[in-house]
Formats: sequence, structure tokens, C-alpha cells
Amino acid sequence: MAIPASRIDLNLFRVMDAVYEHGGISGAARQLHLSQPAVSHALARLRQLWGDALFVRQGNRMVPTELTRRVIVDVQAHVRGLQTLMAQAETFDPATLDMTIKLGMRDVLEAITLPPLIALLSAVAPHVRVASVRVPRDELERSLTQGDADLVIDRQRRVAGRINGVHLADETLAVLMRKGHPLHGRVLDLDAYFTQQHVMVTMRPEQPDPLQSVWSLLGRGERDISVRCQHYFSAANVVAQGDALLTLPRTFAQGLTGALPLVLCDLPVAVPAMGIWMYWHADRDGDPVHQWIRRNAIEGASKVMHVLHDFE
Repeated sequence: MAIPASRIDLNLFRVMDAVYEHGGISGAARQLHLSQPAVSHALARLRQLWGDALFVRQGNRMVPTELTRRVIVDVQAHVRGLQTLMAQAETFDPATLDMTIKLGMRDVLEAITLPPLIALLSAVAPHVRVASVRVPRDELERSLTQGDADLVIDRQRRVAGRINGVHLADETLAVLMRKGHPLHGRVLDLDAYFTQQHVMVTMRPEQPDPLQSVWSLLGRGERDISVRCQHYFSAANVVAQGDALLTLPRTFAQGLTGALPLVLCDLPVAVPAMGIWMYWHADRDGDPVHQWIRRNAIEGASKVMHVLHDFE
């Protein structure tokens, strides 16, 4: 079928290639830095140009039609050729980016990671927006594969498939108490720690103490957990107005001492540091924009840990 040259938008063939490679709209949108409605609209235009469905949905995948299978090799060859040609003269300028970066993280890592990252982006890419999204740990791979998140920052965990990761930092635990607490100014030993009530942060009211295995190894029973909160800032406010203690990541604890009448103490037992990692889908490895985002996230995390080290 002959397609009038005046009606051809070469960008549409990038969409055709991306949908074919990823087998769906969401993966193509992620690769092309477009919204899913934009990809769907482009696919509709392609169907009109070709006079063919091009892809039909079967379950969760978009399966190519016979016409697509017949022409896709030539389409990809031309798309790759144009990309190579443009790359030879391309100069990547973050200042021209106009996009939203979706970062998957939990509240404590959000508080630690976002401030330095936003400061870096504001200086060099003022039109880049950041959206923090909550990604359940058992959905990390799905969220990255489907483009629900561009990056996920979380504790070290096992990942499979085409998920890549890099170590950002190691985080230790510390204890917060209110200024004027009966233990303020004293060395917080294990006996004193266990005589106090504690505030615990958890999303599930039945969740056991995550440090119970540590206490068991020391021959201790359970801590007296008097209050369970969903967020660390709420927990810190409870601690600031009572005599309970709050055990939490040191970097976040340090920031809370500047916002609330709290003092920071060392946890009176050695606990292995928590590895903080950044994860992304392997399809984004060669994307220069995504590479730049990853570099900035790493630099932001490094800056946080450097400042904390200098403070101590």
C-alpha cells in the first residue's frame, strides 16, 4: 500500500518499533518518554496510515499482525539508521528537558533522598518534575517493567529478570528521645533502652518487631512497644512529647533533630548497616536521559551521606 509522503510522520515509526519490541503500550511509552495516551494516539494514526490494525491485544500483550511482521525488519533498520545519524551530532542538554521523573520510594527514603536530588535538578534542569510514588516491594519488577516508576530506591533485595541495581549508600540505626528525657545526657546502654517504652513505625498493626532477632540473640525479650505509627515524622512527634524512644535510620533521625526538640543517641547494640540500592529496568541502560537521571540520583545520595559524615 502506498502512503502519501505528505502524511508520514517519521516519529510514528519509532512508536511502531517500540510497541513491537515491548509488546505493549506501557513499555513503549516508557522507552519513548511519552504518556500512554500519546502512544495510543500515535498507534491509531499508524493504523490509519497503513490501513491495518498492526497490533491486536491478546491478554496483556499487543501481538503484531501479519503486515507488521512482514515490514518490521525494514522499519527497524530505518529507525536505527536515523537514530545513529542523530546520535553523531546530538548534544544532550539537561536544561531543555521537560519531563516528569517517577521515583519509587518509601517515606523515610523519600525524606533522605529527595532534598539533595531536587536541589541538583533545580540547578541544571529547571523544567524536570519529580513524582514520588509508593512501590510495594513485591511489585518492584512489575512497576519498573510497566513504566509505573523510572527508578526505585529501596533496601537491598533480590531482583530477577531484566532489573539492574546499584548500591547508593549504607544506613545505620539510631535512637531519638525528647530533650529533657530522664536518659538525656547519659550513655544509653541496653538495660536502659529496654526499661523504656518504644514507638514503632509500621504499616501493619500486627507486624512483629523487625529487630526481634537481634534482641533474641542477646537473650532479651520483646521491647515494650506502646505506640505504632504509620510514618516516622508522626512517631517523632509522639516521642518529642513523651518518654518513649524511637529507633530509626540515622540520616532521617539527624534531620528530625533540627525540626523537633529531640536528641539523637547511638543504638546500644551493633546492628549491620542497611544497604540502600537504586533499581531500574535494563531497557533503560542506554537511554542518555535515564543515564543522566541515575547519575544525579547517585550524586544526591552521596551528598547526603557526606554531609552526615562531616556533621558527626
